[in-house]
Amino acid sequence: MAQHAYWTGHIRLSLVTFPVRLYNAVTETQKLRLHKYDRKSGQRIHYQNMNEEGDTVEPEDIIKGYEYEKGSFVPVEDAELNKLRIESKHTIDLVQFSPLSSIDPIYFDSPYFIAPEGEIALEAYNVVREALQRTNMVALGQVVLANRERIASIKACSKGLIMETLRYNYEVRHAEDYFGDIKKQEVNKDQLKLAEQLIRSKTADFNPLQFKDMYQQGLQEIINAKLEHRKIDFGHEPKQPGNVVNIMDALRKSLVHAGSASEPKPAKKSRAKPKAKKAATKKTSHEKTPRGRKRA
Repeated sequence: MAQHAYWTGHIRLSLVTFPVRLYNAVTETQKLRLHKYDRKSGQRIHYQNMNEEGDTVEPEDIIKGYEYEKGSFVPVEDAELNKLRIESKHTIDLVQFSPLSSIDPIYFDSPYFIAPEGEIALEAYNVVREALQRTNMVALGQVVLANRERIASIKACSKGLIMETLRYNYEVRHAEDYFGDIKKQEVNKDQLKLAEQLIRSKTADFNPLQFKDMYQQGLQEIINAKLEHRKIDFGHEPKQPGNVVNIMDALRKSLVHAGSASEPKPAKKSRAKPKAKKAATKKTSHEKTPRGRKRA
């Protein structure tokens, strides 16, 4: 059964408008959460709204404000915030359509399932979903969630629609500020072939069930062990990554661990003697490793 709607309103495409409901597409209810306690008394620690003098402030006496200089602020009332873009608070106005590939993944934020609100919305809802699916486009608009206006991207998802909020440009840092010092250099062809083969050997469709939250599992073990008054099983100690001394060796070993049957032939660089070359061709791909190590 569907949970309580996070947001209700309308989607508008030109002159077509239909009512919808938004539901959170992700949940953190299954995550274990730790609270803070007084070690001596065992009582849980609670936080109160206090001013700088240490006095408790009642919720009705708390207002929002912007500090324009130290110790001075401009008060902003909730009623004033509610008057900002009233229309966008209840309507997602689709103003543009873009290919999904044109949106950098760094801009995507939170996902929501969109469900039609009753039979009256079903026809328009299905038409928009089918049109987005056939054109492979994402619809863009804006919506107010939790008193904040967000960019909304809507795309087809199975039998329905999914909306993902997008970050604004000022929220995203520029990659050039962090990648500017990376020097451009020519990539070794043999290393590149090995890396590509390693990628192919580990290529598969994404399955979220394949990835486990080891921290949550470990935290559950700690809690269970203490409740059962037994020793905590921390499992194997995590391996510390070592520095890569020879990338060719590291790639070859990685292919062996990945179960690769063969390796790409390295480019000809050294002049091997005929006998040594003939002897090498009789060896298995696993036995070639020392020879490749010598030439790298």
